[in-house]
Amino acid sequence: MKDLTFKNKTVLITGASSGIGKEFAHQLANQNANLIITARTTSDLIELANTLQSENSDIWVKTISVDLSEANGAQLLFSGVGDMGLSVDFLINNAGFGQFCEFSDETFSNYHEMMMLNMHALVELTHLFIPHFKGQNSGGVINVASTGSFQPLPYQAVYGACKAFVLSFSEALTGELLDTNIRVMALCPGVTESNFMKRANADTSGMTFLSAKKVVNTALSAYGKNRVYVVSGCVNYLTSLIPRFISRKRAMIIVAKMFKHSVLNNKAQQKMHSSTL
Repeated sequence: MKDLTFKNKTVLITGASSGIGKEFAHQLANQNANLIITARTTSDLIELANTLQSENSDIWVKTISVDLSEANGAQLLFSGVGDMGLSVDFLINNAGFGQFCEFSDETFSNYHEMMMLNMHALVELTHLFIPHFKGQNSGGVINVASTGSFQPLPYQAVYGACKAFVLSFSEALTGELLDTNIRVMALCPGVTESNFMKRANADTSGMTFLSAKKVVNTALSAYGKNRVYVVSGCVNYLTSLIPRFISRKRAMIIVAKMFKHSVLNNKAQQKMHSSTL
């Protein structure tokens, strides 16, 4: 396996307008990587691109606005890269979202959007770009999974299942590429400073957040060591090991008790707020 460098390489980052994706963009720009950044909001991407290029004069940053939760989103992104006459050396599948709620309280359309973004787009983009990586026998993929990949997540049932899929998919793909110089790694962050928890409608009281900077530092360091997956944060890593020592049913019960009160309490507060409007 060759030593890893991002200098003068082209990295495609999905969900780059905020949180972990945005931090990946900053840290890779500082390593002199050229970037293609994508998200749904054009103005946020342009603002980020201008900032990155003003801070790093030796790189270029291209933007593509696309909604990867739509059925043709991944293909539109792939075609957009081709239309620019560019090729991608590394792919970071970061875009995704979750929801804290009882399973039956959310609409299926929202779950469908979640599955399309968290799984379908990730797999399709990997499938579209991996032939190029094989052709040059280098490069690779970082898939953003979660500490929720390691055990069932009551009150985040669909999100947790999506992230378990991402970890399993990433490990399996690594197994197929053992005899190549292509790296595939799953990044498994815990609660991180980003817009994720707000969109997920989560009660974050009592939660300890890890900075996006620390998460990405951990990810890039582990990727350089050709790790198959990495959990950011010591406490998160220890938590991820719990299912190895207890039954899956026991792990499920522990997680259910952790989230039940906060989810139901948040639900009651929302109903109270709605009744006063």
